[in-house]
Amino acid sequence: MEFIEQWAWVGWLVLIVLFLAIEVAAGEMTFLMLALGGISGIIAAVAGAPIWLQVVIAAVAAVAALALLRPPLLKRLRRSSDPKRFNVEGLIGLSGIVISTVTALGGRVKLSNGEEWTARVSGGRDLPPHTPVVVDDIQGATAIVTGTGVTPAAPNQEV
Repeated sequence: MEFIEQWAWVGWLVLIVLFLAIEVAAGEMTFLMLALGGISGIIAAVAGAPIWLQVVIAAVAAVAALALLRPPLLKRLRRSSDPKRFNVEGLIGLSGIVISTVTALGGRVKLSNGEEWTARVSGGRDLPPHTPVVVDDIQGATAIVTGTGVTPAAPNQEV
């Protein structure tokens, strides 16, 4: 047992490296906090604490780091992230106009970003051409739309 206590710092070091490697892949700061707990385990090992006390100290330090350090670090990390929505998420809420009558089975719309999509009405009545719409959802390659309640544009206007 004395041999294990004498070389426990090596075990802690291996755990820290493992936690840091997992953190690099995950990026959620959880394993970084566990690595900080491991550092306190190394400090306890170097100070000559028994194995059970090293584990307790490391666990308490890791839980404290998870509770106290991780939330503000994540908030700071995500503060600078781009709030813009991309791909399909960016289409939800986009306005458009019906170019071919949209029913519960199908139809076509031209969105304000210039793209034409197959569309289905998300409930209610069929939407005739030139009716303004808003995208509620995207299901596969089909936009689920609702009419905006605005009067349809004149048929001779360009879409």
